Amino acid sequence: MSKKRSPIDLGSLQSEETMTGSGRDEAIYRNLYAAIVENHLEPGTKLPEDTLAEAFGVSRTSIRKVLQRLAYERLVDIRLNRGATVAQPTVKEARDVFAARRIVECGAIAQVVARATPAKLDELRDIVRREQEAEARGDRRESIYLSGEFHVALSRLSENDTISDILAGLVSRSSLVIATFGSPMSGSCRHTEHHDVLDLIAAGDADGAREWMERHLRDVERSVVLLEENPAAPDLRRILDDVAQRQRRQR
Repeated sequence: MSKKRSPIDLGSLQSEETMTGSGRDEAIYRNLYAAIVENHLEPGTKLPEDTLAEAFGVSRTSIRKVLQRLAYERLVDIRLNRGATVAQPTVKEARDVFAARRIVECGAIAQVVARATPAKLDELRDIVRREQEAEARGDRRESIYLSGEFHVALSRLSENDTISDILAGLVSRSSLVIATFGSPMSGSCRHTEHHDVLDLIAAGDADGAREWMERHLRDVERSVVLLEENPAAPDLRRILDDVAQRQRRQR
C-alpha cells in the first residue's frame, strides 16, 4: 500500500493572504498558472480534479473553481465527460494571438515613448540582462519567460493598466503557442533585439520603435508557427471511386 504524500506546500505563494478560502484558491491558481505559462506542463496534459485535489490537500470544488478560471483565460480546456487539459492552441488561434499582440503592442508604443524615463528603461535593461544570462546557460524556459516579462514590462511604461492586463493575457497564451509549435531554438526573442527597441525609445523615436515592434513580432511568429492547418480528412469513397474508374478505363 502506497504511503499518502503530504499536500504541496503553498506557503511560498501565500503573499499576505491567509491560506483559507479565497487566499488558498489564489495560491493554487498561481501555482498552476506558473506551471502552464512556464511550460512545465505541456499542452494537452490532463489535469484530473481528484489528483490535483489530493496534491494540494483541498476539495475538488476548490480545484474546479481554479480550473474554470484558467479556462476563462484560455490556458485550460474543459470538456464535458473528458475533464480538463492544458490548452493546445490551433494554428489559427496561434496566429490570432500574434495578430492581437501586434495591435496592442504597436498601438501602445507612442504612450510608452512619451512616458519612458531613464530609470524605467534601466529596469527593462535588467530584464534583458537576465534573459541574456538564461540564454547563455541554455535555460530555454527561463529565457522564454523573461522574454514575455520584458514585453509586459515594456507595456507598463504606457501607464495604461488595461493595455498591460490585455497584453499579459496574450503573452501567457503565447507561451502555449511556443510550447505547441515551437522548435527547441524558437520562441524566445533575441536579447540584442530588445536592446535595440530600448535604444529607440530612449531616443524618443516612436515611429522607429513601432516599426521595430511590428517587424519583431512577425519574426517571432514566423519562428514559432511553422505549420499550416492540418488538411481535412480525405474523402476515401471519392478517392477510391476515382481510382476504380481510372482502372476501368485502362483495361
